[in-house]
Amino acid sequence: MSTGHQFMVNTRYEFLGESDQSQGLPHPHFELPVDPSASLIPLPAPDSLDLEPMDVYALLTDRVTRRTYADDPLSLAELSFLLWTTQGIKPVEIQHITRRTVPSAGSRHAFETLLLVNNVEELEPGLYRYVASAHALLRLDAPDNIAEQVTQACLNQNQVRTSAVTFAWFAVAYRMTYRYGERGYRYLHLDAGHVCQNLYLAAEAVACGVCAIAAFNDEALNAALVLDGEDQFVVYVATVGKRR
Repeated sequence: MSTGHQFMVNTRYEFLGESDQSQGLPHPHFELPVDPSASLIPLPAPDSLDLEPMDVYALLTDRVTRRTYADDPLSLAELSFLLWTTQGIKPVEIQHITRRTVPSAGSRHAFETLLLVNNVEELEPGLYRYVASAHALLRLDAPDNIAEQVTQACLNQNQVRTSAVTFAWFAVAYRMTYRYGERGYRYLHLDAGHVCQNLYLAAEAVACGVCAIAAFNDEALNAALVLDGEDQFVVYVATVGKRR
């Protein structure tokens, strides 16, 4: 007589259909490649900030969405801390798999982080990509009006142009669908919530405010960030700036 546990083991993944992983196809890499000749901008160690201890209850109570910011710049160390808390990599335990500071379905971690930098010390305004494996930034080619393009694509929400930095998380969809098939698209949106919630909470520790943005023109934003909109596409955006 079979037990309920045996039933779960036998049928656990039947609803996913036949995935590329189940067929033994090559595993996608956990990070987009970087041109070996490219110069990366190293970030300070994420624990380099001398942060005051924060009570979790007070942290959750104080957390609100903030759309207006002070003119003060974000320090590079503060940006480093926010990047690590949202997508930082812990030691790799299994080939092709990363453990990060946020949960992800099956440890797929399908997101890459783009940054629209407006007011960060030691960084020129422009577009950057976070290279999590090196905890570094890669400066990307972008037009001089990239901030205006991103703002317009975000339906002219003014906090994009007035933020110190705007995070844009784009999915490399195959990292997730490789294992979960079409159901993986659902998991992408769940994972995005985990990432942005970490940003909200971490920002409180460095006296910053955050505004999550899901209202944007997909085609315009993907085009501005040079994403194809099919294999790679923006799922979530968030502005960050110093609290007034």
